[in-house]
Order: sequence, then structure tokens, then C-alpha cells
Amino acid sequence: MIATYVNSLAVIVGSLLGLLIGARLKDGFKEVVFASAGLVTLVIGMQMALTTKSLLVLLFALVVGGFLGYAIGIEDAVLRLGVWMERKTSRKGLETGVVSNSTLFARGFLNSSLLFCSGAMAVVGSIAAGTKGDYNLILIKSIMDGCMAIIFAAAYGPGVLGSAAVILVYQGFFTLAGGWLSPLMGEAGLVELSAVGGVLLLMIGLGLIKVKEFKTGNFLPALVLAPVFSRVAVFLSNLFERL
Repeated sequence: MIATYVNSLAVIVGSLLGLLIGARLKDGFKEVVFASAGLVTLVIGMQMALTTKSLLVLLFALVVGGFLGYAIGIEDAVLRLGVWMERKTSRKGLETGVVSNSTLFARGFLNSSLLFCSGAMAVVGSIAAGTKGDYNLILIKSIMDGCMAIIFAAAYGPGVLGSAAVILVYQGFFTLAGGWLSPLMGEAGLVELSAVGGVLLLMIGLGLIKVKEFKTGNFLPALVLAPVFSRVAVFLSNLFERL
């Protein structure tokens, strides 16, 4: 769990630096920050999405996952959590003279959490740390996340700090349970999980540059379904070869 703690701490430090920078930026410069964050997120998302080995698995994971997410109302639930977190910290914000907009706070919490947890590095690195004691991948990810936290916090505000808790829970789970999860997902499953994560980042990036707003949170089940559908695709492929 040490590597996960380091990752969360890196995001906290990056977020605090971003808040310091964002508080000093004029509105015109904040547009530059949003555009930069959006474009970088699009690049990262495109790189991840293109790693897919099966467009059908990617498509079905997104469609079915999106349907499930909309039916459950995941996006609205996560945003409500973000608003609740903002309200809990608003008293402190009033004391320091820094008060965030609830919607912006919640959106920052959601988008930064997706950014830091949707890639394969979060899963593979956590599993490697838990099963082999290899912290290298998570430490590299920590530096990357810390840098992106600066940009996101400057754009969105203090909501980005909340993503540190999500990292702690998400990566901590894979660190502790990686021994039996890794064989279940397989290498192909991890690849498709990363590809779906890339598409989610593309959605976030398009929203940051104000091209199209997506309810990205509703597609979160696709991250779970991608490894499942990948295993099904491999099974069907082997079955047809035998026939």
C-alpha cells in the first residue's frame, strides 16, 4: 500500500499547488488552463483508446456499460457526492476567503478521479506492488498524476483534492486483491480496460475544450465490462476455431 499512499500524496501536493496557481490567475488565463488540460487529456485518451485489440469489445463495453450507468444514474450520484463534499468543506472555505462553485467542485472531483484511475497503469501498477513488491510503475504514475493535478486543480478548484481518496480506495483494492484478480482479467482484459478508460478521457477532454459535454460517469461500468467481454471474445474465438 506504500505506493498507493505516495500516489495519493502526490495528487494532494499537486492539487494544492494548482489551487495556489489558480487563485492568482485571471479569467482569461483560466481559459488557457482549461484548453491545455483538455488537449493533453485528449492526447492521453487517444493513446490509450488506440491500444484496443478488438473494436467490438470496446464498442459493446461502452454501449452496455453506458446503458447500465444511465439506468443507475451513476453520474448524478457522483456529482451529488462531490456537492456534499464541497458543502462539508465550505465552512473552511469561508474562513479562508476561498469558496468554490458546487458544480465546478463536483465536476473536478469526478473528472480528476476518472483521469487518475481509468488507465491500465493504476491497475497493473497496483497489482505489481501488491504481488511482487514492485513500486516502479506506481511511482512513475504518481509523478504524472501530480503534474496533471496541478493543471486540473488550477482549472476546477479544490474538488480535485477529493480524487486522492478515490485513488486510495481504488488502487488499494487492486493492491490487496491483485493476486486473484490478475489471472481473471488476463493481459487482454487489461488492454481493453485501458482502451475504455481512454475513451472516457476523450469524453472529459472534449468537455474541457467545450466541444461536447458527456455524462462520463455513466460509462464507468464499461471499465468493469471490458475485461469480461474480452474473456468472452477469446472463448468464442477458441470455440469457433475448434468447430
